[in-house]
Order: sequence, then C-alpha cells, then structure tokens
Amino acid sequence: MEDDKTTSESSPEAVEGQVVPEFVDANIGKLTARTLETEMETSYLSYAMSVIVSRALPDVRDGLKPVHRRILYVMNNAGLRHTAKFRKSANVVGEVMGKYHPHGDSAIYESMVRMAQDWAMRYPLVDGQGNFGSIDGYSAAAMRYTEARMSAIAEEMLHDIDKDTVDFRPNFDGFEREPTVLPAKLPNLLLNGQVGIAVGMATNIPPHNLGELVDAVQHLIDNPEATSMDLANFVHGPDFPTGGTIYGKESIRTAYGTGKGGVVVRAKAEIIEDKKDNFQIVVTQIPYQVNKSTLVEKIADLHKEKRIVGIADLRDESSREGMRIVIELKKDSYPNKILNQLYKLTPMQTTFHFNMLALVDGIQPRVMNLEMILREYLKHRQVVVRRRTEFELKKARDRAHILEGLKIALDNIDEVIKTIRASKSSDVAQVALIKQFGLSILQAKAILAMQLRTLTGLEREKIEKELAELMKLIAELEKILSSEAEILKVISGELAEIKSKYGDERRTIVVPNELGKFSDEELVPNEQVIVTLTNGNYIKRIAANTYKAQGRGGKGIMGMTTKEEDVVEHLVQTFNHDYLLFFTNKGRVFRLKSYEVPSASRTAKGQPVVNLLQLQPEERVTALISLPSTLNTGYLFMATRNGTVKKTALSDYANVRSSGLITIKLDAGDELGWVKYTTGQDEIVISTALAQAIRFKESDARPMGRATRGVRGIRLRPNDVVVGVDVAKADTELLVVMENGYGKRTKIGQFSTHARGGVGIKAGVVSDKTGKAIDVRAINNAADDLVIVSAQGQVIRQAVKDISLIGRATQGVRIMRMKDGDKVASIALVSEAALEEVEIKE
Repeated sequence: MEDDKTTSESSPEAVEGQVVPEFVDANIGKLTARTLETEMETSYLSYAMSVIVSRALPDVRDGLKPVHRRILYVMNNAGLRHTAKFRKSANVVGEVMGKYHPHGDSAIYESMVRMAQDWAMRYPLVDGQGNFGSIDGYSAAAMRYTEARMSAIAEEMLHDIDKDTVDFRPNFDGFEREPTVLPAKLPNLLLNGQVGIAVGMATNIPPHNLGELVDAVQHLIDNPEATSMDLANFVHGPDFPTGGTIYGKESIRTAYGTGKGGVVVRAKAEIIEDKKDNFQIVVTQIPYQVNKSTLVEKIADLHKEKRIVGIADLRDESSREGMRIVIELKKDSYPNKILNQLYKLTPMQTTFHFNMLALVDGIQPRVMNLEMILREYLKHRQVVVRRRTEFELKKARDRAHILEGLKIALDNIDEVIKTIRASKSSDVAQVALIKQFGLSILQAKAILAMQLRTLTGLEREKIEKELAELMKLIAELEKILSSEAEILKVISGELAEIKSKYGDERRTIVVPNELGKFSDEELVPNEQVIVTLTNGNYIKRIAANTYKAQGRGGKGIMGMTTKEEDVVEHLVQTFNHDYLLFFTNKGRVFRLKSYEVPSASRTAKGQPVVNLLQLQPEERVTALISLPSTLNTGYLFMATRNGTVKKTALSDYANVRSSGLITIKLDAGDELGWVKYTTGQDEIVISTALAQAIRFKESDARPMGRATRGVRGIRLRPNDVVVGVDVAKADTELLVVMENGYGKRTKIGQFSTHARGGVGIKAGVVSDKTGKAIDVRAINNAADDLVIVSAQGQVIRQAVKDISLIGRATQGVRIMRMKDGDKVASIALVSEAALEEVEIKE
C-alpha cells in the first residue's frame, strides 16, 4: 500500500494545480499488472516495427532508407549541390544526427560513404572528395578528413521538394520537420538497389540500368495492363557497377515475376598469350559485392593448398584506369581448366539472390515483382506531379490576381491617385479602392505598395506581358490537372529527359542461357574458319579471311609463332558449327565442335591440344578432318604410314566418347597418318615420298568395323613411306607439292586405275632441287586457293589456277620461295573464292 501511495503522489495527476504538457503520457508512473509473455510480445513487436519502418527497409517510392533520405535532405538544405564547394563530411553527419537521425555518427557516416562509392552504387548519390574506401575492403578515412556534396543525379531525387510535393512530419524532438519520402524523379529502388536486414525479414535488390528502367516505365504508361514478363523485355537484368556476366535469362525473368530468385554472376576473365608463349588469365571485372583483396587472397590460398595447380604468379595490377588481376600460368598448365577451377572455387562466380522487399506507403513491408515496383513508383510520381502542378497553379493564379489588380489601377490611374490622396490613411484608401474598383484586399494592398516607376510605359508593358504569360501557364497547368493521361504524359517526358541526361551503356553482360545448360553453339556465329595443328600438338582457330591471296612464288606472311623444332602439320578449312575428328598415330579418334578450338590471332602459337583431348603419353594427332554436324552417311577411309588402308562407315562414329575411340588396329612400328571422308563410290590416290602414286577404286576395300587392322593399299619400295592420301574423281586434277617449294598440277587421267596393293606409277621427279614429295591432293575446282605453311611458320595463299598444269613425270615449278633451311610442312585448299583479295608486300 505504501508503494501505491508513493506512486500515486508522484503521478503528474496527483499534484494539484499542475499542468501536464500535451506530449507527456498521462499513464507514465502508473503500474499495470501484465504477464512477462505479453510484455515481451508487445515490446518486441514495437521494436521490430521500428527497425522495419525507421531503419532497415527502403521505401518503394524513392528507394531510400530513412538515413539515406535524411542525408540527402540535409545536403540539399545546406546547398551542397553538385556545383557547390565540398564541405566536411563531419558537418553533414552532425547536422543529420542532431536534427533528424538520433543514432550513432559512425552509422550515418558509413551510409554516406556507401552512397559515394562507385563500386557499390550504380549511380552514386554523393560526390565524395578524399579517401572513401576501396573495393579491396579498406574503410574510408575519418569524417573529419573527407568532404562531400550531392551528385548531379541525386539532385533529381529532391527536385520540386519545395513545391508541396511530399508530406512532412516532425522530427524526433519536434523542433524540425522532415520529408516522409522524396519526390524522386528516378526509380531509385531498382536503379541503385538496396540491401537491408530487419527483424524477421531482409531485402536484397540489385542495381539496374537507368535507360532500361525508363523504357520499362514508359511502356507501363503506354500499356497499363503490362505484366512483369512484358517489362522484362525492357529491363534485361541487373546492371552491376562492377560489371561481370550474368547467366540465365529465365532465372532473371523468374526473379522479376516473383520478386525472389537467384542469378549466377561471373567475373570477366580472358586467357591471353604473351610474346614468350606463356599464358595469363586476366580478370578485369568481378561480381558485385565481392572484395577484390579477399578474392586475390583466396586464389593464393588455393594455390598454396595445391587445390589449383599450374599458377606461376599472381599480381593485382589494378589502377585508376580500371581493375586488372593477372594470374600467370606455368608452361605445362591448362588455361581453360584453371579458369574453370577459379570459377568453381573462388568468388569469381557467385549467385545474387533477389528478395525485392520494400515498404509500401511507408509502413507495409511487401515482396514485390518488377511490375509492382514500377507501378508503385509511377503512382508516387503521379501524386508528386499533381501536387506540384496544383502548387504552381495556385502560385500562378495568386500572381495573376495581383497583376490584374495592378492593370486595373494603371487603366484608371487618375481616379486611383485621386482616391488615395483623398483618404486620411492607408486603411481608408484600401477600403475606398475595394469599393470603387471592385478589388480584393490583396489587390488593393498591391496597388498601395505600387512604386511610381510602375507608371512608366515600359513597366506597364512588362506587367501586361507577365500577365499574358501567366494566363498561358495557368491554362497549361489546368490542362495537366484535367486528366491522369496528361499527368502521365508529363512523367514520361521527364523520364525521357532524365535518360538523355544520365543514361549510359550496360556494364553487366547478360547471357540468355543458364550456366552449364546453354550451348556455346548458340553464342558462336557459324563463320568460316581455319584450324591449324602443329607437329608439337598446338592448335588454334582463326577466321578464314586472315590469309589473303598472293601471287605465285611470293614469300608469304608470318602465319604463326612456333618453336624451332615444331612445324605446322594440319590446316583444315571448316565452319564453327562443324565437327572436327582428330585421329592419332595410335589409331584413336576424338571429336570436337570447331568453335571448341580456342580462337587465336594469326601469329599466336595456339594452345596445347592436350587441353582439349585426353591424349596418352607419346600420342599425337596425325589426321584432322571436318564434317558437317548433320552428315551421317558415307565412310571414313584411312591409311597408315606403311600403306595399310581401311574403310569404316561414318555411322560407327556417331557417339565418340570424350576419352576417344579405337578406329584401327596397328602393326608394330606403324601409325595412322590419313583419314578421308568418302561416299563409297569414290577413287583413292595414295602418294609416297619418292613420288610414287597409285589410283584405285574405293570399292576394292570392303567396309570393316572400327577395331580392325585393314588391308594393303600400296606396296612401298625400300626407304619409302606414304606422304599423302586423297579422294579422286574422273574430272579432277592432281596437285603435287614438294618439300622445297615446288609443285604442279596434273590431270588425273594420266594416272590410270590399278588394283589396290600395287607399287603405283610416277607422280613427279624427285631431285635435290625439288626435295621429296610432301603431299598430294585431288583438285575439283581450280578456282580454289592453296594455303602453304612452312616448317618455320611462313604462310602463303595463292590461287590454284596459277600453278602450272603439266605432265606426270615432271619436277614442277616453284610455288613458294623458301628461306634457307626451311621446308614445306603442310598444305590446305581453301574454297572461299569470294574473299576479298589484297596485295601483301614482302
């Protein structure tokens, strides 16, 4: 009872005659019995709602949390626009904390710092001067050292705030007033995104491209029934300030349709070969919210733990010009394999999880899809434009009202002067003017305050002109307020102006297909290319028009850089979407699509073929052919160095394992050297190093299975080996190329058909001048071009028709001038006659 008495006497109501202030709760000091569970539920709910509404979640209308809104509002009031001088950050933080945001100064400063970081914000709202941190995770300098002001685009967020466009409310102590939301010309929630953790809920919204958002809002204005899927045709996906590549258009559309989802983001990395034939992986963009320093440390740790093998050096060469992380690789490493390991084991590949949660009407948290967010923004802008127009209309009408009174006074200036002079006081004069000329109080006061200079003709003309302009403005404002369609038209026009002023290109690339599910073929144009493979098993792919035609006997251009002991052995003309079949000296076959061969420059050496094929020790590729992916009929005709031949149906190679298939059984000391595609009705020409050639019908060799030995194709003389195999037809010519750069064409009719297994007849004259035969080809179109590659990497391209057509037992003519010690290593026919031919000087 004593406690009750004390409590009662201490209550404001218990003191007789005391006036209780309005802001004091009359229940303060009273005790109420309540269970602990009830008190915890009530108090925790109040705390949760305070965090949700007042701290952690953004408003869907302006996309800002309270602290961000207050920072911009203070900077605007202080005149810290993008053209003003910088001011100390501590000044801004102190103003925000003292007037609007009763929280710690560090929290306010950290929020302002993030608004100035161009790797955190797609369109920074604060222009900072000084150390505002880095993408490596280093914190900003203390607020007493840095300076800040608003960015130009941030001013658009507060545009027209002084025109009664938004509601204001008292601050925490009732001495100031602050906006509940900003006018926000920009759809800032999606523009810069937001991250926040409240009580029991969180938001994670990625940044987007301004131009795409404007296009989507304008489409929504023109098509009110548009859905999120319709709008996703304009908003192609997040546009992160750090760039990167997003995989999966369907994942993006799901996130836009539901407000939740995840998209895979990869760093931008490129495999580069330097002049010393070493490979580098260069990273120039990383996923959003990834700490660059932490990423570099992670790569180093993986190397130390030997989870990634093949890294020789790791450097961070980032500068003001941009990001650049260089990963040097060892000579025997596999660049593509290491890059894939980096994506798998490091933050170079991350998943951004959408959770588009924001406050609707400033109080209700809701997960929204793309259409809902843009529609809420559009509703907000309709309110802002309507209130702004009403404000401007009232202001214009008030001014026009005054001008109309001044005009009446000027039209009746003598009577006005007489009335004023006859009045004893200004109040009497005011009443007299109102009564005599039918004026309002405001008009009468304006006339009494009118200066004598207004009586001049020039001043009179200015009043009439201003009144006419105001009446025109009033008509325009009334037209805007006449319908929602006019308001939407104004909004669309303002957005178009914003886009032209601040719009920029996307930084983040969006790949339509899901990572791991998409086909590279859909991303690679089906262009004509040339694939080269060296004796040292270095392979590359280049555009066919890289090699231009030259005259016969030319020196050629540098085709690729090779080691001294390496030579170019295979050169195949193909298309990106065609299959490449790789046959090895040990009688195995592998298959790839052409686009899977790494693209390289003309002078690059290429990559080791072991990066692409699972070759065994001492195994090398000896035959390379290209076949359209739709072809499933015909045969593969193969020949060995010792003259054994075999024919196998192409259908036997429909499914080639990544580990390869056996295609022929070989005798000891023999190896597979040539494979050609045949129809079953063709003729075969086999030539040897001593220029012996045999022509026989393909039907002489019956079809066999893959794992068989084959039959004899040509009987070799001592110290002779097979150097060329091709398919011949009745109307073709035989092209013979010698190792010292000599060659000739001979009609196939001079080579009579013999039975398979003979020694053949002369195809040319072998001498010290010509050297041994290096290859023989059946030419079906003399308009083709011949590409010749030497052992030292010289390449020449010339028309086949420029090579002399002469007899069988001749040495031929010079078709390529060889350097001392150089010899022809490989030839290929290129049938793209339409290529633009240019002269290349020696």
